Amino acid sequence: MKDDNVINMKETKLGEMNWRKYTKIGIFFISLIIILGLILSNIFIVKEGEYKVIRQFGEVVKIKSEPGLGFKLPFIQSVTTLPKYQMTYDVSKAEINTKDKKRMIIDNYAIWKIVDPKKMITNARNVDNAENRMEEFIYSVVRAELGNLNYEEIINDEVSSRGSLNDKVTDMVNDLLAKDNYGIVVTDVRTKRTDLPEENEQSVYTRMISERETKAQEYLSKGDAEKNTIEAKTDKVVKEMLSKAQADAEVIRSEGEGEAAKIYNEAFSKDKEFYHLFRTLESYKKTIGDQTMIILPSDSPYAKLLMGYTK
Repeated sequence: MKDDNVINMKETKLGEMNWRKYTKIGIFFISLIIILGLILSNIFIVKEGEYKVIRQFGEVVKIKSEPGLGFKLPFIQSVTTLPKYQMTYDVSKAEINTKDKKRMIIDNYAIWKIVDPKKMITNARNVDNAENRMEEFIYSVVRAELGNLNYEEIINDEVSSRGSLNDKVTDMVNDLLAKDNYGIVVTDVRTKRTDLPEENEQSVYTRMISERETKAQEYLSKGDAEKNTIEAKTDKVVKEMLSKAQADAEVIRSEGEGEAAKIYNEAFSKDKEFYHLFRTLESYKKTIGDQTMIILPSDSPYAKLLMGYTK
């Protein structure tokens, strides 16, 4: 027989063993990858500021709120996320009637957060439904409370009680939410703005302008009256000061004239001719100007002195 037609049973058996060996190794690694994949796909991370809700066949079985790693059972459990931080909700605009039967549009916003995820899911099912219920409560409370106030009390900051009203509305809304076990808390309810319906705006604006003009005229009238009072008081003080100054001046002038007369008398008694000459020269200053004409006799001592004759 030829060697080519002979089958070596040892080599065949060795090949089958190697194939089985590699198959087992492959199955091991594939199984390991599947197991690792299952483990990794069922690990979740809880971040700061969020809740992780673990459900089993749709029912909530666990809620994790502390940051860290968590694990769920594969295939039968699922994980959803809910926010733990405070959120802002813009409440829809609504029309209300005030105590004095005036219509107005109120626009609010609310700051809220989830404090009990299980209650929130049980009674509201999701965040959107929780916000809708919260909005209904806010509208109901705001409409009732503002309905007890006059229009002027709502829009006028000087007489408005909206500051305490916001706190009151917040407390009342929280009472309603707690009563129905929604698992959420409203931190604050605030009014962004108050508007009038379009058909009422112009008439109200006209009335407000008229009131402001009347108020401005009142301020102007008070200002003019105050101005006149101040001017009268000032004029009186000025007149008193001038009168006193004139009286003091007259006294000083009299004293000066008396002192001058005394000096003149003393000078006259010492040298009569010099005094006479001095008084004559002084009279020239007062009587003779650029266009002064004096008619005197030629033998007049006044004229002789003026012409330089001293003898």
